[in-house]
Amino acid sequence: MNTPLLSICIATYNRAGFIGETLDSIIPQLDDDVELLVVDGASTDNTEEVVRKYAQKESRIRYIRLSAKGGVDQDYDRSVELARGEFCWLFTDDDLLKPGAVAAVLAAIKKDYDLVIVNAEVRGRDLSVTLGRRRMIIQDNKTYAPSSMEHLFIDALHYLSFIGAVVIRRSIWLSRERALYFGTEFVHVGVIFQKPLPGPALIIAEPYVIIRFGNGQWTPRSFDIWMFKWPKLVWSFKDISDGAKLSGTCREPWRNFRKLISQRGEGCYNLPSYQKYFSTMPVHVLWKSCAWLIACFPRSIIIGYHYLYSGIKGPESRAFFNNRFRKRRG
Repeated sequence: MNTPLLSICIATYNRAGFIGETLDSIIPQLDDDVELLVVDGASTDNTEEVVRKYAQKESRIRYIRLSAKGGVDQDYDRSVELARGEFCWLFTDDDLLKPGAVAAVLAAIKKDYDLVIVNAEVRGRDLSVTLGRRRMIIQDNKTYAPSSMEHLFIDALHYLSFIGAVVIRRSIWLSRERALYFGTEFVHVGVIFQKPLPGPALIIAEPYVIIRFGNGQWTPRSFDIWMFKWPKLVWSFKDISDGAKLSGTCREPWRNFRKLISQRGEGCYNLPSYQKYFSTMPVHVLWKSCAWLIACFPRSIIIGYHYLYSGIKGPESRAFFNNRFRKRRG
């Protein structure tokens, strides 16, 4: 095939039960300007069998199985290295594209943007319930000049924890530091914000992506990710002001008892977490005592409070809450 303009790069691991549906949403949108690259981090289920069946029928799909799992950051970086397109869409292995998504992205990158961020709607794990109609609450596309990277950071940082939103010029990705961000879970955020982009960025307001909420493979590690890894990454960017960083997260969110309570309600914070992160930490004994009490506090009470709160806010919020805690309960 000719050199494609766009490579849809999926890094996957043990997603045999979901990746077929993802591919079904993408394949009808492929044309000669687009390739679909699936990089498998040595899955131990039948992901390989599922993807190879699609690749046998569609010449624009490439399947590459790695000898070992490198982790989400390394495997996405490897997918960009192996891609042939001028741009790479770092898509996820269990979410879906709506019809027209690829055409919209192709139209955008032909206008010479270096980065395109695609909005999404959020659905429950089985996709039957809509939890949020627009993950980014914007109605019109927004453009950011290289000099406006801080505005992009403020507007898009929270959403960019979702890697499937990112379409980036491959040459920019390869020219930047990546290994520094391996293990952060958000290599794409590090690549984007380590320094200003050479050219403009675009946020597409239309939600062309469907996020399958509550299906993340990192749920068991979410306390470590959101309390430690994410803030460390956000606060590492030298060209972003402290005020902008605060809009994303404080330096040490684990010090905030409300956040600990929320993490406890979600089942991410418990006594083993306390022992691992706080038992030997040199902090005030009163703070430690409160952190220990939160780790012991019955989740059912926290869940009941949040359910009442979400009921007051409305049915969409309640549906979001139900999916969130049903997935994590146990």
